[in-house]
Amino acid sequence: MKRVLIIGASGGVGSAVADNCRARGDTVTTLSRRDDGFDVTDDAIVDRHLSALQGSYDLVLVATGALEIAGAAPEKSIKGVTARAMMDQFAVNAVGPALILRHAARLLPRDRQACIAVLSARVGSIGDNRIGGWVSYRSAKAAVNQIVHTTAIELARTHKQAVCVALHPGTVATRFTEKYLGRHPAVAPQEAARNLLRVMDNLSPDQTGGFYDWAGKEVVW
Repeated sequence: MKRVLIIGASGGVGSAVADNCRARGDTVTTLSRRDDGFDVTDDAIVDRHLSALQGSYDLVLVATGALEIAGAAPEKSIKGVTARAMMDQFAVNAVGPALILRHAARLLPRDRQACIAVLSARVGSIGDNRIGGWVSYRSAKAAVNQIVHTTAIELARTHKQAVCVALHPGTVATRFTEKYLGRHPAVAPQEAARNLLRVMDNLSPDQTGGFYDWAGKEVVW
């Protein structure tokens, strides 16, 4: 049995991971904007909620994020970029996880292996980008990959057994993605949750700082 913290637990993926963890007997703590007023873009709110948590966790999943914010759809090309939409994407998808990761060292134990994972996206891979578009979302996810990698380096100095990674859950059929599925195959949130848990449960400390997909395969930066 593990102690698990799910941040962003009201979303499709976060709630499914929480359900799966409870089903296997884990003790699950959840935080979300909808249920707890946990606004990842507000330093004070993030600090207040995370500082109130007691003890350490064997697994922490940051499942926050947004694809469309304030009605701004992903851009079809660089010509569609606006300052407001790009700043909103960075606030939610990069700054938010960074504010949470500030607490990583306190949330994880030092005496045993533990994992903290942040949901990213394959479109945040610079090396995998072949078609362009989605500039703000891609850039924010590329930024969060760097944030995770940097955190992993720093965390390893004090938490030798910690695993800190970015994860691509695949295309998941949720309200988050329903307008953009098109011809892309998608999996249900419960299946995505099982896939992610399988990956997180099998990662080792020598894989910390990496970027992995739902099958455990490394994604190019």
